[in-house]
Amino acid sequence: MITFSPVNKSDSSNQYAAIGWIVVFLAAAISCHTANGAKEAKKKQYKKAPRTQITRISRGEVDAAKKYWEEYIKDHPDDLESYYGLAICYAQLGREADALRMAHKGVAKGLPFGRFLAGPRELLKPLTESKPFRVWAEQESIELIHGPMLGALTDKRVDVWMRTWHEVPVAVRISSKKDMSGATIWKNRTNRQHDYTDVVSVSGLKPSTSYYYQLVIANKPHPDIYRFKTLPAAGKPAQFRIVFGGGAGYTPENERMWDVIRSFHPRAYMALGDNVYIDTPTDRATQQYCYYRRQSRPEYRRLVASTPVFAIWDDHDFVTNDGEGGPAIDQPPWKRQVWETFCNNFANPSYGGEPKQPGCWFHCRMADIDFFLMDGRYYRSHKQGTMLGPVQKKWLLDSLRQSNATFKVLCADVPMTPGIKPGSKDPWDGFPEEREEIFRFIETNRINGVFIIAADRHRSDAWKIARKQGYPLFEFQSSKLTNIHTHRLIDGQLFGYNTKCYFGLLSFDTRAKDPQVTYSIVNIDGKTVGTITIKRSELTSPK
Repeated sequence: MITFSPVNKSDSSNQYAAIGWIVVFLAAAISCHTANGAKEAKKKQYKKAPRTQITRISRGEVDAAKKYWEEYIKDHPDDLESYYGLAICYAQLGREADALRMAHKGVAKGLPFGRFLAGPRELLKPLTESKPFRVWAEQESIELIHGPMLGALTDKRVDVWMRTWHEVPVAVRISSKKDMSGATIWKNRTNRQHDYTDVVSVSGLKPSTSYYYQLVIANKPHPDIYRFKTLPAAGKPAQFRIVFGGGAGYTPENERMWDVIRSFHPRAYMALGDNVYIDTPTDRATQQYCYYRRQSRPEYRRLVASTPVFAIWDDHDFVTNDGEGGPAIDQPPWKRQVWETFCNNFANPSYGGEPKQPGCWFHCRMADIDFFLMDGRYYRSHKQGTMLGPVQKKWLLDSLRQSNATFKVLCADVPMTPGIKPGSKDPWDGFPEEREEIFRFIETNRINGVFIIAADRHRSDAWKIARKQGYPLFEFQSSKLTNIHTHRLIDGQLFGYNTKCYFGLLSFDTRAKDPQVTYSIVNIDGKTVGTITIKRSELTSPK
C-alpha cells in the first residue's frame, strides 16, 4: 500500500489578466527569486564558515579567522558562533580580557557555558586557564558538559555515554520507579585519553520496560532524571518504531528537528552518516568542534537522553565530499585518528573489528529484526572495486546467512538503488560488481525479509529494485534532517519528498499474520507526507 501527500499546485485561472500586471508580477517574482537565491547561497556559505575558521585557527591563521568573525558579527550581532570563535581568537592572541568579554557576551545571548569547557581544549586553554575564567567556572559549577546519550540498547541492557570537564568518577543510578526507589548503581570514570568521555554499561534489565536513571558526577547526583524503555524481547514478534536519517549539518534554525523526532517516541535513532559535517580529516580540533557544537544543543541532548543512538558515518564525517579511505588500515595516516574521534562521540555496540580492524560497521537486534549497519568509507577503494573491503564484506554475508530474523535491514550510508545519482560513482553505482555480489548472495542463499535503508541524498524517497532471480529489494532513503541544501527528485521512485527537512520513520509489526513494516516520511513540522507498507510475504524467495 502506498500513499503520498502531493504538493499543492497553484491554479492560475485568470488567463486574461492585464499585460501590465503580468509584467509587474513577473518582475516581482524574479526579484523575489533572486533575493531568495542570494539568501540561500549566503546560508550555505555560512554553514561551512565557522568550521573553516576553526581549521584556520588550528593551523595558525588566527588573524584571518578573527577578521572574518569581527566583520560577520557587525551584521549578525546575535550569531552565537561568532562570540565563541572570537573568544578563541583573542585567547590565541594573548588577549585574555577580550576573550573573556566575548565569552560573557555569548553566554548572555544563549551560548551554553559548557561550550568553553568542551573546547577544542588546546585552542581555548589560554582563556580557560586564566584566573577570571576559573572564578566564573566555579560559579557556574558545571562538571557534566555533554550527555547523557544512550546507546547499544537491547532488551536487557543499555550504555550511557557522557563527557565531563575533568577526569572524574561517574555513575548511573537506575530504577523502574520514578522516585528512584530501589535504584541500582553502575560506576566508572571519565578518561582524558577518550576526550573526557565514558560509557557506563547497565545490564540486568527487563524487556519492554520503562526505566528512570540519574547521573552521579564526581560523587554528586545530577539534578535531572531521565527515562527510556528497553527493547522488546530479542527474537520475539513485536510492534515498535525507529527513526533514521542523515544530512544533519549544524543549522540553528533547524535544530528543532530533534524535538520533533523525540515527540514520536521512537525506540532508537539510526544516524546513517553526514551526522555533523566535518570535511577536515587531518585536523582533530575541527572534528571535535563539529561534534561539540551539536552535542551542546539542548534539543539534541533531550533526544539522545531518552532515545538510543546507533551511528555510522559518511564522507563528510570521515573524509571530504565523495572521498574514500582506501584498503590499508593505517594509510592515509589520518584514518585511525578520525575513527578514534568518532568512537569517542558515540556509544555503539561495537566499531568494526575494533583496533585491529577499525571501522564503524556493526549489528544490532531489536525484537525479531536484525539491523546491519555498514561502513562505506573506511576501506572504500574504486581502484579495487570495493566499498566494504574484504573483512567487512565477509562479516556482512556471514551475518546475513546466519540471521533468522523476520526482517533483515541493510543500513547504508549511500543508496544501493541503481541510477540514484545519475553520473556519479559515489553511491553503490560506483561498485556494481560488489553490489551484485551481495544481492546474488541473498538470492542464492534464499535469505528472505531483506530491505534497505540509506541516507546521503538530500531528499526522502522509496524505491523498488526489480530482480530477475529473486524477490524485489525495497530501499527507503532519507537524508535531510537539518540540512539546508536539497537534491532534486529522480524519476522512477515509488514516491519522493524534498521540500522541508524530514526524517524516516519505520513502524514494524511482526505480530501480524503477515509481518509488515511501514516507511513514513515525516517533515520538520511533524507532518507525515508519504507512506509505504511492505509485507514479509513480498520479500520471499520464489520457489
